[in-house]
Amino acid sequence: MTNPVIETLLSRSAAKYYDPEATLSDDQIRQLVEIGTSAPTSFHLQNWRFIAVRSREAKARLSPIAWSQPPIMEASVTFIICGQLADASVIPARLAPLVEMGVMPASMVQEWETPARDLYQNFPQRQRDEAVRTGTFGAAAIIYAARSMNLGSTPMIGFDADAVHREFNLAPNEVPVMLLSIGAERSGNWAQKPRRPVKEVLDFM
Repeated sequence: MTNPVIETLLSRSAAKYYDPEATLSDDQIRQLVEIGTSAPTSFHLQNWRFIAVRSREAKARLSPIAWSQPPIMEASVTFIICGQLADASVIPARLAPLVEMGVMPASMVQEWETPARDLYQNFPQRQRDEAVRTGTFGAAAIIYAARSMNLGSTPMIGFDADAVHREFNLAPNEVPVMLLSIGAERSGNWAQKPRRPVKEVLDFM
């Protein structure tokens, strides 16, 4: 059984070769990020930010601190996927639109904020773990959205995180989770590589 969504998921592969002349419009980049922000986040924190590196000058700043990987210069855009340390104090503001829409009663906001504070406030590792999870969820949504638009994608963890933090003025609470290049592919990219059999990775209990 299949459908267009499943076909998109199963046909995705990390791109190596991009058309360096191809560009994405502001609206296309905004659309990708909007889709990225539809991904789940803990307590609706939405603790992420996306930096779209697309100008020649910005790409030249990013490339040397990202191992000079070709997609950074050749793809239309490379997102710096930033996760933000989990912070329960933002929950009332994040939930306010739900309250205004009548989806969530105002009395429920505190019911979300209190356990989130208990979960994260005194646990720096949990805060960082949540930042990485959130950024990864958002990046994954962008990857599959790009595939559905016939665009290639390349997630990359090969970069100097401290240098990216400095060069692109990340806030103290932001973690550069990964780089994600998006653009029109040129010939030479592989199809999706075979995966381990399900029987090797699935246990029923």
